[in-house]
Amino acid sequence: MKMNKLMMSAALLLATAAGVAHAEKADSSKPTEIAFDQLESDDVKQIKTFTGNVVLTRGTLLMKSPKAVVTEDPEGYQFVVLTSGPGVQATFRQKLDGAGDQWVEGQADRIEYDNKTELVKLYAKARIKKLEGPKTASQVDGEFISYDSRKEFFAVKNTASGETKPGAGRSTMVIQPSSKLAVPPAPPSTNQPAPGK
Repeated sequence: MKMNKLMMSAALLLATAAGVAHAEKADSSKPTEIAFDQLESDDVKQIKTFTGNVVLTRGTLLMKSPKAVVTEDPEGYQFVVLTSGPGVQATFRQKLDGAGDQWVEGQADRIEYDNKTELVKLYAKARIKKLEGPKTASQVDGEFISYDSRKEFFAVKNTASGETKPGAGRSTMVIQPSSKLAVPPAPPSTNQPAPGK
């Protein structure tokens, strides 16, 4: 119970740190482009398995992994499962709507992305960062992270299965000072001698 409250607090802090930015709305209407080395396609079951340096792009959404399985439902929505390989984690990155150069990026041993709900689930050694330009504004690490890109909401659990079990592990969150809180430079000193004296 105490761990659940701690994780919800961390998720709320990260959502607050992220502000009102949301994932790029235009991405959902863009075509999906997938680069890969090999493909196996089952048109009856609507399952495509891509292997070898897979790069999936839809607008500003960029996902990379050694292997991706893409399933399409009868409505045309796609469900993507990215899996890691030896020494290589699956990753995703997406621009956020709003002012400035804001991005969200994540990595994990397995990433599931649901095009219909725009929900991203990161399993095992998961990490999500919010970036302002090249600077990390906030970062959360855990065994399971669920990220709703429409609502800009994170939930962190302490096991790779997404369940919360007492003593199963701990998560970590780091929130950097806001650039809005940067201290302005001190005014020049008026005690300096006048030029020529």
